[in-house]
Amino acid sequence: MKFKHINMLGLAMAAVLVVGCGSDEADTATTDATLGTDASTSGINDGSLSGSQFGSGNNSASRLGPEFSDPNNPLSKQTIYFELDSSQVKQEYVPVVAAHANYLASHPSQRVILAGNADERGSSEYNIALGEQRAKAVERMMRTQGVNASQLEIVSYGEEKPAVAGHNESAWSMNRRVEVGYQ
Repeated sequence: MKFKHINMLGLAMAAVLVVGCGSDEADTATTDATLGTDASTSGINDGSLSGSQFGSGNNSASRLGPEFSDPNNPLSKQTIYFELDSSQVKQEYVPVVAAHANYLASHPSQRVILAGNADERGSSEYNIALGEQRAKAVERMMRTQGVNASQLEIVSYGEEKPAVAGHNESAWSMNRRVEVGYQ
């Protein structure tokens, strides 16, 4: 029993380190090893960042240009939603990611945080890894469109910062997301 707790603590620490170390290939290897485990622990949250930093765009949009407030402009959408257990960007969000990538490529001093999230199903470790994979999927798309890596930061909150409270598909679908937070 004690060994199991130490093992779980080790997995949780590894997940926190992966999230805190940014995005490089070593992180991917660690994440892939963690993804798929069915261990359950809770409390992976250092509390150093708040969800309001990565809000759904209205707070950060006020500091940005009018195109971010125009509902007809894809820049006004700062949340990319995902299917269950998937880190593939849905086709309907490709133009949104492209618009943010174009904006960032033309504003090289602008930085964003890509905050990956997951719904409450699955273990904490799995959800941290899945949130990171979702953020990395958006990062890869942006990088292929000319965004400099120094403009992008990745964090994963897993299930710790749900956008919607609830225990049904409607709430879960809103919590499977990456938020594009302009700094």
